[in-house]
Amino acid sequence: MGERVIQVAEDFWNIRGSFKVAGVVDIGTQASVLRRSNGKFLMLDSYTLSGDIARQVDELTGGPDNVEAVLNLHPFHTIHVRAAHDRYPNAKHYATARHIERFGELQWQAERTEDAGLHTLFSDDLDFTVPRGVDFISANEHLHFSSVMAMHRASKTIHVDDTVMYVRLPGLLRFFGLRDAMSFHPTLAKVLERRAGAVKDFRQWAAELIEQWGDAENLCAAHTATLLADRNTGPTIRDRLSRALAKVDSALVAHERKFG
Repeated sequence: MGERVIQVAEDFWNIRGSFKVAGVVDIGTQASVLRRSNGKFLMLDSYTLSGDIARQVDELTGGPDNVEAVLNLHPFHTIHVRAAHDRYPNAKHYATARHIERFGELQWQAERTEDAGLHTLFSDDLDFTVPRGVDFISANEHLHFSSVMAMHRASKTIHVDDTVMYVRLPGLLRFFGLRDAMSFHPTLAKVLERRAGAVKDFRQWAAELIEQWGDAENLCAAHTATLLADRNTGPTIRDRLSRALAKVDSALVAHERKFG
């Protein structure tokens, strides 16, 4: 996929990174950098910065000392956390419970990124949401549905890992009428909690997401693509999220019939 830095908005940049499955197939990954209202910078998710990408990030932030904090938002995105600690030793590093369990020797802040206390710390610039009715950290390490989603209000940009996917089709396929698509991660049916009320909780969470974040203009999704306002010739993000929820209705109905 190739590493690159995309300027999403005046104060928000998305790093499209490389992640190779079995060292062969590059499915990509991401991190984002944003300028806070206090002038300092945050990194959403860890990534190993080197070469031209490191130079670009240093140019836009003014150097590592201006990065105030690194927020790790997906419990199963762990490969780059050591590199982020090394590059930003003076930043505060926040993580999910799984990061802390796996890398207990690293210097972590007390607040976990999935907890409301962390969300309050950065509420001047960001809104957060965590899916409900699903496992946040699945016992099956191949199921990566849940993440902490972040919304940068100033740029109207959503940063999301896995939970919501956006696939932009090549130009030739669009020429033949095939459209780009936004969807919930295909593992949803497997991570719904096996209890009565789980589907209700997920539906309520998804409805809140659509209502409260529906006016977003940009969406940066891991492994897939970015949807930028100036390139969106299709439905709004609100409409795309609504359609994504409709597409998983049969899976939700089936789970509700079984568990209530």
